[in-house]
Amino acid sequence: MRTTTIGDVKVLLPNLDPDDLDTRTDLDGDLTEALVEGAAWRGAQLADVSIRSSLITGVDLGESTWEAGSLFSCEVTRTDFSGATLTGITIERCAITGSRFTGTRFTDVRLKDVLFDGCRLDYATFHRVAAAGSVAFTDCTLSNGEWSSCRLPRIALRSCDLAGLEWDACHLDGADLRGSRLHGLRAPLDNLRGVTLGEDQLPDFTQLTVAALHLTVRSD
Repeated sequence: MRTTTIGDVKVLLPNLDPDDLDTRTDLDGDLTEALVEGAAWRGAQLADVSIRSSLITGVDLGESTWEAGSLFSCEVTRTDFSGATLTGITIERCAITGSRFTGTRFTDVRLKDVLFDGCRLDYATFHRVAAAGSVAFTDCTLSNGEWSSCRLPRIALRSCDLAGLEWDACHLDGADLRGSRLHGLRAPLDNLRGVTLGEDQLPDFTQLTVAALHLTVRSD
């Protein structure tokens, strides 16, 4: 295992050696210590499937459905989950890099020690997503998504594009938003209680406050 530090967040991640893994191209039941490269699993229907200690690279899981099960101690790189539906799964000790989740629907997903780095999550929806441990997003696009009834305290959202992202009834106390683009972020102010910002973000945060409180700003 290895530890990555993002701001004040320490994420425990796997450190897999491809030489120790078995090459797989099929998705028939659980996967353990598997090396999967370039597999075409688009539209797959997964139920109670567990993927553990595996390296997944360049896989197409677009429009797939995954209910229950878990992704544990995995490295996921350049994999496409666009339009997928992920329900009731647990993602733990995973590094997810350069992957695409455009329009993906996350519902009742539990996250613990997860790093999303350089991923696209535009138009993605998070509903009742909860952090049970450290979670970090770095250099990710989260624009035009919707997060509702999420419990993600102390997560790191560093250098991410949050333009047009909507938060509703979310608990994000202690979240680190430094370096992220806030212009067009839509959220009730109580969703932003206790977050950490950089000084350069104050103008965008002021605009968000004006919009949230329906203030009228006049120059005369």
